Amino acid sequence: MKKSVTGKLSAVGLGAIIGMTSLFAAQAQAEEQYLPSLVYRTGPFAPSGVGFADGFADYVRLINERDGGINGVRIRMEECETAYSNDRGVECYERLKDRGNGATVVAPLSTGITYALIPRAKSDNIVVHSMGYGRADAADGRVMDWVFMVPTTYWSSTTVTMAYIAEQEGGWENLEGKTIVHAYHDSAYGREPLGVLRGYAEEYGFTLEEMAISPPGVEQRSVWTQIRRMQPDWVSLFGWGVMNPTAIRTAASVGIDRERIIGGIYAAQDDAVEPAGSAAEGYKAVTFHGPGRDYPVYDDLEEYVYGPGNEAGDGDQIGNIAYNRGLINAAYIVEAWRQAQDEFGEGEVMGRDETKWAWNQLTISQERTQELGMEGLMPPVNVTCEDHEGGGLARIQQWDGEQWNALTDFQEPDLERVFPMYRESAESFAASEGIDIRECD
Repeated sequence: MKKSVTGKLSAVGLGAIIGMTSLFAAQAQAEEQYLPSLVYRTGPFAPSGVGFADGFADYVRLINERDGGINGVRIRMEECETAYSNDRGVECYERLKDRGNGATVVAPLSTGITYALIPRAKSDNIVVHSMGYGRADAADGRVMDWVFMVPTTYWSSTTVTMAYIAEQEGGWENLEGKTIVHAYHDSAYGREPLGVLRGYAEEYGFTLEEMAISPPGVEQRSVWTQIRRMQPDWVSLFGWGVMNPTAIRTAASVGIDRERIIGGIYAAQDDAVEPAGSAAEGYKAVTFHGPGRDYPVYDDLEEYVYGPGNEAGDGDQIGNIAYNRGLINAAYIVEAWRQAQDEFGEGEVMGRDETKWAWNQLTISQERTQELGMEGLMPPVNVTCEDHEGGGLARIQQWDGEQWNALTDFQEPDLERVFPMYRESAESFAASEGIDIRECD
């Protein structure tokens, strides 16, 4: 017997909102699932944001056009432009959260906006899905039962990078005496992996050199000249925006082997390598999804979205890294609603309680990714009460001058290393915010 659905909000008319674009012009209906989409199509980081926004919108369009929605419940998505500004992100959230049947999940698409929305979303009982960004310690679901890092965090993905380096060196024992440089955007984002890297350096006896790069990072020659003098065996690059191609070009100009540079999650996009030209050939990066378009879901997108001319934006982002991230972000949200319907009633609009319930046990198996036409594109996940990362799978890819190629399959992170770190940080946050830590079986 299905459980009753709670927490629904009545529909309201579609009104004009300053700074917001409606991607779906159909009149709001009572049986539509409302989805706010916080995007940054403008501003200094637009080259990263446009592709994501297009992929996110196109997947929602696919679900509506191919399937008629989720078991007949269509999704009404509305974009709100944040320009990657924290203030505008909060403004978008507040304007959109009670639209339609009420927002039940939000993807902030910015670490800063995520931090700002976490307390607001807790009060509003809205799920925050910060996919590969935001607070890494939100992976500890005992503390933040409304925040999810699916499918990985900066910390877990860094352990996958380190495992790859160790493998290339012939084993962890061979890291002793090596030099690894962490060149990073001088911000909380760039410093995220330092705790993990310092732990590895202490355990395995390599030298960790920490090189901060002041944003926006348009001039880096002095930094990379210093790095060259260090004669690093490997370089970890945690850049953002224009900093990434500048770093790659400058590293090449001073003679650093790009095959020995491994970028973090947000140094793994096309806007990191294409502006660098031939200097980027051989560059590697860690990511949490597959590159390119060679997946069955793209056949469906061609038939139901691109063919009829309904693709988002100019259609020039299709298949790039940011676009694929938008696709899988939307897919995780849709699958959570689908699983909520399985529990609370097919063909029903899911409220905030039902949506949070589903996210707290979201399971997408390898077989399910195949059914979605996304095997190899999106990693499987298994969210539990304790684990809001869902497994933390990540992989290494390499740029050949024209496209990204996967060098590894999805790899498991070193959870024995990162989960104690998550717990320590999350428990400190709980103490400071007066949050009760829940018991998990």
